[in-house]
Amino acid sequence: MTDNAVLRLRAQRLARATRPFLARGNRVVRCQRCLLPQKNCLCATIAPQRARSRFCLVMFDTEPMKPSNTGRLIADILPQTEAFGWSRTEPDPALLSAVAHPDYQPMVVFPASYADSGREVLSAPPLSGKPPLFIMLDGTWTEARKMFRKSPWLDALPVMSLNVTAPSRYTLREAHGEGQHCTAEVAAALLEQAGDLAAAQALQQHFERFRHAYLAGKPHHPAHQGAIAESL
Repeated sequence: MTDNAVLRLRAQRLARATRPFLARGNRVVRCQRCLLPQKNCLCATIAPQRARSRFCLVMFDTEPMKPSNTGRLIADILPQTEAFGWSRTEPDPALLSAVAHPDYQPMVVFPASYADSGREVLSAPPLSGKPPLFIMLDGTWTEARKMFRKSPWLDALPVMSLNVTAPSRYTLREAHGEGQHCTAEVAAALLEQAGDLAAAQALQQHFERFRHAYLAGKPHHPAHQGAIAESL
């Protein structure tokens, strides 16, 4: 299994680090591809798909290094996904080029309530014209809000405000507020509404497998106890 844009960004971030990055569960021996405990590795189940839609992940500092990150799952299923580290003052020229690519319709995925008055807000992905380029701000909710407010190079783009009605199944981190979903869940919903049904289903299934395998690696979680029982 080859790497993806998030794993490449992770490698770059680790190379710049002046001290080891210690995520939760840092003593666990992990697969360096899926970042799950080696005994729960799901690399063999990853099935990349084709889609009309494209994704560009803008990731806050240490986000690509966290095993719980789900933006990486999008890049697993859609290999053309791009990923960049966020900078308020010095955005990556390659990121600016990707956002300005003439073959796509770029839009920032974020709740409409945070958009300034007069900014174009979409409630559903476009089904005609150029393929959509969904720009996802990947980090904690506080970090994502900071990226949204302090990225002037995104201010001219429309906001894609998606209403995801199904409750979130992401329990790997504490949600900031009711109704919030993780990056992969939002991406799967975007793909479904954009008509990329096979990719949406593949991403949702990949997310569910990842979620279960991640929780199964936690010694005190019921999923872990169930995995032990099945092995006896």
